[in-house]
Amino acid sequence: MPQVAIEYVILVPILILQIFLFPIAAASIMNVWIDSRRTLALEETASHLGSSIQQLYFSLNRTSITAGEVTNKLEIPPFIEGYPYSGNGTLRTASNDSIKILDLSLKYRGLAISTATSVQLGQNVAWRESMFVSNSTDACVIAQKFSNGTIQLSFGS
Repeated sequence: MPQVAIEYVILVPILILQIFLFPIAAASIMNVWIDSRRTLALEETASHLGSSIQQLYFSLNRTSITAGEVTNKLEIPPFIEGYPYSGNGTLRTASNDSIKILDLSLKYRGLAISTATSVQLGQNVAWRESMFVSNSTDACVIAQKFSNGTIQLSFGS
């Protein structure tokens, strides 16, 4: 009979520990998984946004296209898992001075999750400081080609 009592003395604290440990471990693993899923969705959206900007630039960067303005209504979701997101862009010149790179960064509103992507464009591009807001009715990319061949890109506001 003393063996049974010793087993209970050893096993009861372990069982009580498991009652508290497993839910805490499961919750933390789920939080990591949810954050990873949200990050992946935001990265996919940033990639699509960058690709849309690059296609718009290359479409206008032809000698047969004259000066004018094009507005591209983006086909990206206004919310990802119920959260709106915002973004901005920064234009920088590459080390060889023949291309310019547009760095786009997107961030969830209300969450500490963000991502960035880069898009290679030509030398004749300009970026007008603007902010992208996903749930805005005016969420778009505006490209304006000038008579000197410069293409100015910005987000619609």
